[in-house]
This record gives sequence, C-alpha cells and structure tokens, in this order.
Amino acid sequence: MASSRGLAIGVLVFASFMDLMDATIVNVALPSIRADLQATPAQLEWTVGGYLLAFAVLMITGGRLGDIFGRQRIFVIGVLGFTVGSTLACVAPSADVLVAARVLQGAFAALMVPQTLSSVQALFSPRERAPIYGVIGAVSGLSAVIGPVLGGWMISSDAFGIGWRSVFLINLPIGLVLIVLAVKFVPNTRSQNPLRLDLVGVALASLGLLGVVYPIIEGRQQGWPAWIWAMGAAGVAVLGVFVVQQRRRERGDGSALLPMHLFANRGFSAGLVTQATFQGAMAAFALITVIFLQVGLGFTAMHAGLTLLPFSLGAFVGVGVAVPLGVRVGKLIMVAGGGMQSLAVVWTLLVVRAQGDGLGALDLVPPLLVAGIGLGLLVVPLIDVALATVPTGDAGAASGAYGTVQQVGAALGVAVVGVVFFGVVGTTYTADSLRHALLVAGWVPIAGYAMAALASLLLPARADVLAHVEAQARELELAA
Repeated sequence: MASSRGLAIGVLVFASFMDLMDATIVNVALPSIRADLQATPAQLEWTVGGYLLAFAVLMITGGRLGDIFGRQRIFVIGVLGFTVGSTLACVAPSADVLVAARVLQGAFAALMVPQTLSSVQALFSPRERAPIYGVIGAVSGLSAVIGPVLGGWMISSDAFGIGWRSVFLINLPIGLVLIVLAVKFVPNTRSQNPLRLDLVGVALASLGLLGVVYPIIEGRQQGWPAWIWAMGAAGVAVLGVFVVQQRRRERGDGSALLPMHLFANRGFSAGLVTQATFQGAMAAFALITVIFLQVGLGFTAMHAGLTLLPFSLGAFVGVGVAVPLGVRVGKLIMVAGGGMQSLAVVWTLLVVRAQGDGLGALDLVPPLLVAGIGLGLLVVPLIDVALATVPTGDAGAASGAYGTVQQVGAALGVAVVGVVFFGVVGTTYTADSLRHALLVAGWVPIAGYAMAALASLLLPARADVLAHVEAQARELELAA
C-alpha cells in the first residue's frame, strides 16, 4: 500500500515539476522566439502572461473538478491537454499561434497541478504529510534550477535541430509517459463533500482580468487609443461585479471561488498582497534580465541560463535558513527577505551600469545570490504565517486563493514591466538602448519587492504563529 501511494504521488509531483520547469524554461527562449517568429514585444509578454492568466482563473475550478469527477481522471485530462498545447507551441508557425498554445497549456495545467495536493490529503494521514510537502517544495526549487539551464542548453545546442521549439517538444514524451503511469498507479479519489462549480465566477474573473491586463500589454503598441482606456475601465468594473457575485455565492451555498469573508482577516489580506507583489517582481525581473543578456549583450541561451543560476542556488540557501527560523522569528524574516530582494535588484542595476558592455556572468553572482536568499526567506514561511489566524475550516479555500493570486501577480508583473521596458527600448534593440531600458524598468521589481516587505509587516504576530503551530501539533497527535 505504501509503495503504491508513493508511486502515485511520484507521478503527480513529476507533473508539477514539468509545469514549473516549463514556466522557467520559456524565459530563456524568448529572444530566440522573437528572432524566429518576428514576435512583437506584446506577443512576447503574452507568451508568458497568457499562460499565467489561464492558470490563475482556472486553478480553483481544476481542483473542484477533481473533487467531483475524480482526481486521476481530471489529472489525465490535464496532462493530455498540456501535452497537446506543448505540441502546438512546438510547431507554431506564428507568434499568435504560439500565444494561443501557451494559453491552452496554462488552462490544462490548471486541471493538472491542483490534483497533487488534493491527492496527498486523500492518500496520507495528517502526520504523514509533512515529508511529502517537503518533497514537493524541494522539487519546486529543483525546477527553478534546472529550467533555465536545461532550456539554455537545448536552445544553444540546437537540440533536435529545431532551436527554441525543443523546449516544448520535450513535454511530448514526458506527457505521454505520465498519462500511462497515472492510469496505472494514481487512484481516482474524490471528495465526499465537493463544492459546486462556480462557472459564472470563472467567467467574470476571466473577463475582468483580461480587461485589465490586455490594455496594459497592448496599449503602448496601439498608441493608447480611447478604446484601450475604456477596456481597462470595463475590466475593473467586471471585477467589481465579480466581487458582488462572490459575496452572493458565499452567502448562498458557500461555493465561491474566493471566500470574501476572509478578506476581513488582516493577516490573510496582507499575505495576499505580499504574495502578489513579490511574484510580480520576480517574474518582471526574470523577463527583462534574460532579454537584456541575450539580445543586448549577445549571451547564448545557455550562458543566460547559467547567469541566473546563482539566484536559484541562493533560494536553496534561503530555504535552509527559513525552515528552522520561520516560526521562531515570525514575520520579520519575511520583511528581511523582501528587503533583501529589493536591495539585490538595486545592486544588480548598479553592476550593470558600472560594467557596461564588459558585463560578465560572474559580475552578477553576488547580487543574484543575495536575491535568491531573500526569496527563500520570504516564500517558505509566508503561507503558514499568513494563515495563522485563519479558521481551520477555511484553510483549504485560503490556500487556493493564494495559488490564484500568485499567478495573477506574476502576470501583472510581466505586463507592467513590459510597458516600461519595451517603451524605453523603442524600435532599436541596441546594447545601449536595452541597458537603459533595464536600468529604468528595473525599478518595477525593486518597488514590487519593497511592497512585499512592507505588506509583511501586517502579517500575524509571532505569538499567533506559535499558537497556530501548537494547534496543528495537537491535530496531528489526535490523528495519530
């Protein structure tokens, strides 16, 4: 029984690894995509942001579909759709087709990924889950390391003779193997009391977010006409309707996508702001840095991937520090993490300005290492601390909200930094123009990380966190 459960979780975790690696691997491919498909700046942003938005608006629904129809069944559908989307991206004849394929990937990833944590809860008792969560966290960190390096190697070595397309082709055999293994080893568990689907909520959230993000990404290229501003205003209005609809849904059958009563909890709301701003800052910094290194300085994709490696290694160090200190220090460790990341980006920009065209990968090792350590300090304890004052019965819904906000924050970060960066670059992609754009747009992630640090100050106090940990320990003892 134990071995079969282990195989089932292994299959599910590897699928999450494929999703996370795909999210990081695409960044190093963007300059090659731009050159091959003559992609516009907006299309490059949509290649990243379209995936994130589709994932965000469908993730909670994906989890509920698994609860209703069986997690193995929805997982297999998710992997199959993700694989089809990857194949379409691999053969995309134009940037528009590539963007559509990426949206398809994100939508099916939203069906695939939530089944992992749901299955852990269904297959393991509370006292057995901690090491499983540790494995999931380690795999997440590993994907951040492997993604840029593997993607860079595949593009630079022209794997399979198809250039950047190989980063999507690799998902085809992996996806097919995962489907076979899932059918064989993953049980089709379901929830005994599943929440109803909120399709109206999904539609409103999708339209509202698209109405906000589309003008940000496309406005500069369109010349900021009146209809762009009207669309943005309409998007905000639709999100307002979404909030009203969610309140009514919550009062009715309790199946709202985002339980609105949780926003009255200061710790929960502060955690959402922290999550959104630091995810947006991280996505923004990765996007503009990779483009500057490859297009501005002529780094190969492999060279760019290795240049970002200290950030991932620093994150491992930060995680090692945060795990024992997170509970004892409380929110101050997250304030320090956000502050370190903000200062590290400032440091990076100073190095870029000082070194000019002579910038090398080794020059960026110290600031990127510090940024990675800051990430580990912030991200590891965030959800536990933010949920310390959330009632146990709301923990699942709150965790789902955090996952959704994480993707939305990243998408908005990409959209905002793209407006600034590509607006400064203009039409001449020279080393000087790209460096100047990086130095200007770099203040977007600096501000995002600083906001995350400030929002962390409003998280629950250390005493509340300790009480939360003690309550969890008592639950584990009772479960044992």
